[in-house]
Amino acid sequence: MPQKVILPETLEGKTILVAGAAGFVPSTLSEFYLNLGAKVIGLDNFITGSRSNIELLSKYENFEFHECDVAEGLPNFEGIDIDFIFSLASPASPIDFKVIPLEIMKVNSMGTWHLLELAKEKQARFLEASTSEVYGDPEIHPQVEEYVGSVNPIGIRSPYDESKRFAESLTMTYHRQFNVDTRIIRIFNTYGPRMRPNDGRVIPNFINQAMNNEDITIYGDGSQTRSFCFVTDLVDAIHNVMFSEVHTPFNCGNPDEYTIKEAAEFIIKTLGSESKITYHPLPEDDPKKRRPDMHKLMTISDFKPKVGFEEGLKRTAEYFKSLK
Repeated sequence: MPQKVILPETLEGKTILVAGAAGFVPSTLSEFYLNLGAKVIGLDNFITGSRSNIELLSKYENFEFHECDVAEGLPNFEGIDIDFIFSLASPASPIDFKVIPLEIMKVNSMGTWHLLELAKEKQARFLEASTSEVYGDPEIHPQVEEYVGSVNPIGIRSPYDESKRFAESLTMTYHRQFNVDTRIIRIFNTYGPRMRPNDGRVIPNFINQAMNNEDITIYGDGSQTRSFCFVTDLVDAIHNVMFSEVHTPFNCGNPDEYTIKEAAEFIIKTLGSESKITYHPLPEDDPKKRRPDMHKLMTISDFKPKVGFEEGLKRTAEYFKSLK
């Protein structure tokens, strides 16, 4: 059995590079490490990230930012020690899969390659942020890390699904070929403050519709399931994986499962909305079930989600209100 995770009390004197730092998960992660005393170097090209997230991080003395496309290359870090690298640069919303598919494929292939080369050069610990999408429309439920997935390689979601599968393969190859100290996470549905309001994912869609008392649009009959993890809980999971001694993938998410219809009804009730539910055709390759088996991470760490669905929804709704 792997050694139990021992988390550091401080990261003063350590330098962390976060690719995709303007995104809602990476910016939350960056702030977490800044509060642990680390120096954080953020990279982003703002293809989907928010400049307001970088403005928030820039208030910290130990934050440094470079605007760049990691798929094209990295800044010159000659003479700079880097201890940890988080590969979190990829757009991850379904609305992006049709609009910027080639950019998604490039960042998950060449972008990951460039970051792994930097990790090899700096002898830094590297974490690849993969996705539950590597499981495709799963044939087993809940999904365990050993499951190799059921993905359509030419479907509308494939630029994201398949490029993330490639990124995982590349990460493990660098570990085996060059002994790079790698970690892999598979992120399940995550929500919270700093999300794009027009993100296209189920939680921001439902919250915005409910706040405006508009019809809530469900695709399919609403029986498909998802598990929703609040962003600070995801950051906690990522932190535990980075300080584990395990190189194979970890699921990261919240194992509580809701049907899409249940989620819509819960959001209407929580926000006191007058919205009605309407039904529309299910998109191609939309997964029918999605829930992480969290046994692997929970066995070697003290990780447990802390933010319940009701509290998380209220905090996310307050954030969306603050943007208006």
